[in-house]
Amino acid sequence: MQSMTLEQLRTASEAGGVSSVTLKGQGGTFLVQIATRNGAGAVLAKARSTEPRRFGNPATALSVLRDLGITVGQFDASEWNPAEREPVERSTDNRAQALRKAHEAAAYNEWLAAEIQEAVDDPRPNLSHDEVLALMEADIAAPTAGRKPAAKKRA
Repeated sequence: MQSMTLEQLRTASEAGGVSSVTLKGQGGTFLVQIATRNGAGAVLAKARSTEPRRFGNPATALSVLRDLGITVGQFDASEWNPAEREPVERSTDNRAQALRKAHEAAAYNEWLAAEIQEAVDDPRPNLSHDEVLALMEADIAAPTAGRKPAAKKRA
């Protein structure tokens, strides 16, 4: 059986090349089977793929077909088994997760901007590169028990 994308099905339907469409249950999903006027059969496929487009909800498939202008067809649920339906990740779950990440990123950016502004506004004199390295080397060389790091002593 051949495959057809939505655009191919739309074109074939508009040209009168589709003789019938069947929404066929298979396992826990539904497929759209297409019979063409030249006798060839096809199944609705995902865009840029030959993999069949599977619908977990037959109402979604019917809506897609109606949007293509196909309003009459057949329905075959003889091989449909709702127990085999796989849990579908909802796009609203993905959207909520994306919004959460965006809020976390915005909060982090706000915190980082405040930290940078605090450093820019610090009235203490700047340290040269050599002074910073000397303080760091002193921190590394000194025993850490009971004393504050040299970088913290600066006031």
